[in-house]
Amino acid sequence: MIKKYLTKKRAGFTLLEMSIVLFIISLLILIILPNLAQQRQNANRIHRNAMVSVVQTQVDAYENETGSSSVSLDQLREHNYLTPAQVQKAKKEGIAIVDGKAVHR
Repeated sequence: MIKKYLTKKRAGFTLLEMSIVLFIISLLILIILPNLAQQRQNANRIHRNAMVSVVQTQVDAYENETGSSSVSLDQLREHNYLTPAQVQKAKKEGIAIVDGKAVHR
């Protein structure tokens, strides 16, 4: 009877095995989270630069067609060079037009 009890296979994991798995998972999370934050900042920077480029392209088109050297985001929206959503996003990103150039402030 004792021999049967000793040779019986157990099912499941021990507390030590579970602790090791949880420790490894927590280490992986600690490595990944800072990288995700950095990637988000990088994506925001790329998006901001793309918005500056779009606004600058539309400023150039407006100046070429109208001959005016003074233009604002609201004028570009009124004359359908930018959509209201683009103007709103440009203002949110801090993009302004200074001396005919789109700049991020």
